[in-house]
This record gives sequence, structure tokens and C-alpha cells, in this order.
Amino acid sequence: MKTHAIRLGLALSACVALVAACSGSQSGGGEEPPKIEPLGALGQNEGELNLIAWAGYAENGTNDPAVNWVTPFEKESGCKVNVKIGNTSDEMVQLMRSGQYDGVSASGDATLRLIYAGDVAPVNTSLVPNYETIAPFLKDKPWNSVDGQMYGIPHGWGANLLMYNVDVVRDAPNSWGAVFTDAAKYKGKVTAYDSPIYIADAALYLSKTKPELGIEDPYSLTAEQLDAVVELLKAQRENVGEYWSDYTKEVQAFESGTSVIGTTWQVIANTIGSGNKVQVNTVLPKEGATGWSDTWMVSAKAAHPNCMYSWMNWITKPEINAQAAEYFGEAPGQTKACAFTTEKDYCDIYHATDADFAAQIHYWTTPQKKCVDGSGDQCTAYDEWVDKWQQIKG
Repeated sequence: MKTHAIRLGLALSACVALVAACSGSQSGGGEEPPKIEPLGALGQNEGELNLIAWAGYAENGTNDPAVNWVTPFEKESGCKVNVKIGNTSDEMVQLMRSGQYDGVSASGDATLRLIYAGDVAPVNTSLVPNYETIAPFLKDKPWNSVDGQMYGIPHGWGANLLMYNVDVVRDAPNSWGAVFTDAAKYKGKVTAYDSPIYIADAALYLSKTKPELGIEDPYSLTAEQLDAVVELLKAQRENVGEYWSDYTKEVQAFESGTSVIGTTWQVIANTIGSGNKVQVNTVLPKEGATGWSDTWMVSAKAAHPNCMYSWMNWITKPEINAQAAEYFGEAPGQTKACAFTTEKDYCDIYHATDADFAAQIHYWTTPQKKCVDGSGDQCTAYDEWVDKWQQIKG
């Protein structure tokens, strides 16, 4: 994992967040997505493709000559690829609304905003042959589909884990209570993800520890439930030394000792481990965890839809999806990708085909007034989460 962690750090050091430091104020559109027809049949490729992508998702050899899956795609498809790096989910949403891009690698805290605003089109998955062997637990989910209609092709995924310094935190915690109700034990050295979507982490914890609140889904919170979650997060704030959105900052904080416990991604733990400065452990707590599943989505105004469909099939090709996931530091969405990873135990480390592990993850989904779990229309929208997050941090 050492070489992977080093090159990933170089590739993403300029990126504010790997997958979704979302801080915008657009919640989405109306009660139902606009009626947009998916592409009915493939035509001739248009010769160009304009993408918005997370850093590391569309590498053309510029960052590392040995890391290049865009150039082979260009040669095979005839589509010249232009990539705009999106540093946050909010930035990606704004860029997609310009109508200048054909597609985007969207995380779950952006997807519903794009769908309900009519910025992305439904996807005809029959035109993407590699979709068939995408992990079943990533298909037809609340963050990438509406009423059984897919709005994208899953790319990769991961869990938000609990990480701790084993020399300082000696009781091997297995609950998020370590950073909530027990956070005072590590006052000033607790860290948390800096985004309104982190509210869902606290909501998940309360759904298990305070069932009387009636929280069934961490992204479907009534005003009263949201208030209870905010109260917990304000209490946690007293013990947080720093919040992080740039993953390199969390690496530095753990290596320097200013943070000893908090939410993390597996790639961060791997990076810390490769430096041998401190020993950390990660755990998926007994309450479960939030996480991300990134989806390639097609613009409703795509000028080059055929090239975009070619790209979605290319990036989920087993060999290519393996390269992208391993370089980025996440589980591949393509089940056949595991046979092509450089590190043979890579998919084991990231639980790539482990449906039981995946079932414990509550993937980022944009909160809507119309509850995303289908329980009604009395939930709090993402705008309200943004306001509450600002109150929490002060």
C-alpha cells in the first residue's frame, strides 16, 4: 500500500476533498424530477467529451506518466477528453448547471440536487454493457435512481470509518460513542469531517442509541430530529480540535499527535501507516457508518452524449475501473475489477465485493423536504443542514 498512498497524496494534495466536501445551498428541485428521456440508441461518437471529475478519476498521464486511462480511451473512441477537476460537490453542481459539460462523477450529496433540478438525464443502462457486472448493492439506490430509473453508472465507493491512534486510545473502541458521548476523554484531539453531510453521522449514532427519537434514516430528519442531532454535535464541538475536509490535513494531524481519534477514510489510514510515524487502526462501528458511492451522470444538455456513454462503459471496464479505484483509494464498483488490481489483496482491504459490509453503510444522499426514505414530506432539506452546520461550528 505504500506506493499507492504516496502517489495518491501527490495526485490529490490540491483537492479540497476526495469525495464530497459539500457546502452549497441548493437542495434540488421540485417534488419529482423533470421528465427527460434517456438516450434510446447509440449513435456515432461526436469526437469530444467534456467531463467534471474528482481528481484521480480521469487521469491522462499528466500527474504520473504511468497512470493514464484517458489516452487509451481517446484512441479507441475518437473522443477527445477535456477534464475539469471539481474540488467539492457544490462546485460540481454549479459547473453542471452551466450546461457546458457532458457528464460528472457525482457523489451522493450532489446527485439528487442534479436529478431534481433537471441537470442530468436518466441513463439507459442497456447501452452500457459493463453495467451488468456492477456490484448489485450499488444499483437502483436512493442516491442514484428515482422510481426505479437509474440516473448514472456507479464508479466506486467507500465507508466513513472510525480511526484511532492505538498508543493513545487503548480501549479499541467499536462505537461512534467514542467521538460523541465519550469524546471528552480525548478533549481537543477529536477530529470530524467538515461538511453539513456529517450531520448524518450523528443522526446514525442517535438512531441506534436513542430509538425514542424515531430516526429511521440519517438523511431523512424531521425538524425535531435535526434539532436533537445538532445538540449532540454542539456537545461534540467542545472536544473537537479541528475539522478536516482535505484528507492530507487529517494525515498530518494524526502524525503530529494533534488528533488521536475521529472519522476517516481507509486511504487516510493507509497513508498514515505507510509513513510509520504512528500506528492507527480503523473500525466500522457497531452502529454502522455513512459512506459514499460515486456515480457517472450524463448532463441533460450534453453536446456529446454518445462519447459520454462510451466513457461510462470504458471507466467501468474491469481493467480500467481497477486502475481508477486503486489510484484514487476506494472500492471499485465493477465486480470484475478485483482480478486486475496491482495489489492482490486490494479488494479485501476495501471490502469491494462484500455485500454484508456494504449493507452497513448509509451512503451519502442529499436531504430533501420530501424524505428520501419515502416516509413523507416533512423532512428537513439540505439548505437547513447547511444553516445548522454553520451554527454548530460557530
